Amino acid sequence: MTVHTVPTSAAPATRVLPAHEASRLTEGGDQAHIVLNDQTYTLRITRAGKLILTK
Repeated sequence: MTVHTVPTSAAPATRVLPAHEASRLTEGGDQAHIVLNDQTYTLRITRAGKLILTK
């Protein structure tokens, strides 16, 4: 699995954020569940190629 990193100007210059391909998270589909603590969120890729994250 390839993980890209994206520098961010809002953080110190040494901080690099991880970046993940949405199509890999959805395993080639258009939706995936993301769990944070005990909450499950749905990540959806729209037909226009935008991302929507809902609870």
